Order: sequence, then C-alpha cells, then structure tokens
Amino acid sequence: MKIRSRTIIAAMVALATCAAVSAFAADPIKIGLSGPFTGGSSPMGVSMRDGVKLAAEEINAKGGVLGRQIQLIERDDQADNTRGIQVTQELINKEKVVAGIGFINSGVSLAAQRFYQEAKIPVMNNVATATIITQQFKAPEFPDSYVFRTSANDTLQTTMMVDVAVTQRKFTKVAILADSTNYGQLGREDLEKALAKKGLKAVAVEKYNIKDVDMTAQLLKAKQAGAQVVMTYGIGPELAQIANGMEKLGWKVPLVGSWTLSMANFIDNAGKNGDGAVMPQTFIQDGNTPKRKAFIAAYQKAYKVDRIASPVSAAQGYDSMYILAAAIKQAGTTDGPKVREALENLKDKYEGVVKTFDHPYTHDDHEAIKLSDVMLGMVQGGHVVHAK
Repeated sequence: MKIRSRTIIAAMVALATCAAVSAFAADPIKIGLSGPFTGGSSPMGVSMRDGVKLAAEEINAKGGVLGRQIQLIERDDQADNTRGIQVTQELINKEKVVAGIGFINSGVSLAAQRFYQEAKIPVMNNVATATIITQQFKAPEFPDSYVFRTSANDTLQTTMMVDVAVTQRKFTKVAILADSTNYGQLGREDLEKALAKKGLKAVAVEKYNIKDVDMTAQLLKAKQAGAQVVMTYGIGPELAQIANGMEKLGWKVPLVGSWTLSMANFIDNAGKNGDGAVMPQTFIQDGNTPKRKAFIAAYQKAYKVDRIASPVSAAQGYDSMYILAAAIKQAGTTDGPKVREALENLKDKYEGVVKTFDHPYTHDDHEAIKLSDVMLGMVQGGHVVHAK
C-alpha cells in the first residue's frame, strides 16, 4: 500500500513538474517595440512598427522561437526624449522585455538606450542613424555594448551625399540646412567633416526648428552665398518647406539630403517641388529580388496600402526582428548577455529585405550596414526610384 502511495505521489509530482515546464515554455518572448507612432516622425515609426509586426507574425506562424511565441509590447515615444526614457524604463521594469526594437529619432535613442545597456538587454536600433549611437558604450569603460543597429549611420550617408554633390557633380559651393534636433545637428557635423575631407567648407550653414513653415531667411542666405547645391539633414515635413521655399524664390539648385527625403510627408507636401531630390537609401520599394517582392506584397496586403510611407523604416524593422529572433534561437535562451554574444557571432546567414546578413556583427562592430549596402534614391512623381 505504501509502495502504491509512493508511486501515485511520484506520478503527481512528475505531472506537476511537466505542467510547470510546459507553462514556462509557453510563456511568450516579450520584446519592446518603441518609436514615434504619432506626430511628424510617425511615417518612420509606423512603417518600422508594421515591418517588425509583419516579421513577428511570420515567425510565430512557423512556431515562434524556442517553442515560444513572440509578443511585441508597443509604446509610442512621440519622438520626445523624455517620453522615450519613460517608455523604455516601463518596458524594462514593468513589462520585463528581454530585448528592445526601435528607436527612430537619434535624440531619443541616445537618451533612452542606456537603460537597455544598464539592464544588459540587447536593443536593435533599426532607424536612428546618428554615428555616435553604437559608440555610446565603448571599452574600456563598457566591456560589452548591448546596442546594435540595422540602419545606415550618418557617416555612411554623408560620405555618399558628398560623393554625389562634390565628386560626381563637381559642385564646390555647398549650403547645409539642418534642423535643431540631435539628429539634424549630429548629421550636420558629419556632413561638414565629409566636406572637409574634400577640402571644402560649406558657404552657408543654416539651422531651423521642428514645425517651422518658412525657410525663406535660411534659403536667402544660402542663395546669396552662391550655393550650387542645398544639402539637408532633417525630417520630412520641414524638408518639404525647404523644397517649397526654393520654388517660391525661383531658385533652382539640386537638393541632396539624408535618407529622410524618402519620407511620404516630404514627397506629398513638396509635390512636384520635391522631384529630383536625391538621398542615400538601404531599401527602395522595388521588388527587384524575390525576397523584396514578397515583403512588399505581404506589407501591402497586411496594411492595405500601395506606397509604404517610409520603405526604409519598414524594411529595416522587418530585418531587425528576424536577426534578433535568429540570435535568440542560436543562444537557446532569452538571457541578455547570451543573446548579445549570439548577435556578435551569428552562424547562419539571413537573406533579408535590405541585404543578406552574413555575420553582421562582431564584438567591436555593431553596425550591420556598410557603405556598399547603401544606394542612391531619387524622388520622382510621388515615389522614390533608383537614381541613375
């Protein structure tokens, strides 16, 4: 009788253990997803978010990662540094996320990503481009950095912008118009450095604020300085005011800017005045590979759109989710340090939308995008096309 009782008890313990293990295994993998889902930066934020969601849904449909479903915990940081800090702390401390994805605005990233670093939780910057982002936590003060990126940093972009304007088109008088945010001013600094390497200094460097609707004063200074080309670092709505302001002044010089000239709120607000504007791109909404064609079709079907508001953001968001999932799978755990190590030593290639990612990171290089991955886009007839 005692033997039978012991057997029953042992069986019950085993069943309870199995149930506990099954329950644990079924727990979703929580990943923080933050960006500006409202406001002037929202075309980037929403496109990125939807790209990440599309990837997560595809991964979950195939069984998830480590037998667990991915659960995205969304927060709108409103492109505000203080709000960005608040939502990041909430995602880490309240929601207990095991990784972060997002950060659209460089200022928000630089203000908030330190909380992921302190918690030893990997964060994938998939749109923010300030060069310093992946250099914020460097050795020897920080033996390991938990900050990774899948977007083209400003050093890469400004190198290409200057190559187009100076090397290819032979312009020697350059005007720079940059917004007053961290993004604009850090980009402006990189642009001036890139010009200096060519032995040039901008003939005019002008600043403007978010929500400014009249760029006449800045443009007049650039025109009077004899600028042959206007180079920009800012966000869509204000960039449209630059293009429209040039039209009002009857001043027809090329517009060369950072990747944000591809945003829908630049293209739509500038209209025909935006045609001809050129910018670096990691992705153009063109199904020129099977992977890109499938991604575009899936995005259009899921969100019932024709033109993606910010194709670059959507593609980089999509790829960042797959890269993170691959790292978690390789690590065999959601433990932050182990996922970081896996990201730095990814064994399997991932054929992404932006590129094929083959060992995209090392311990000392958390930039997945190289200069050879960046192409030149041009606004034409309401869309971004490959520049000739």
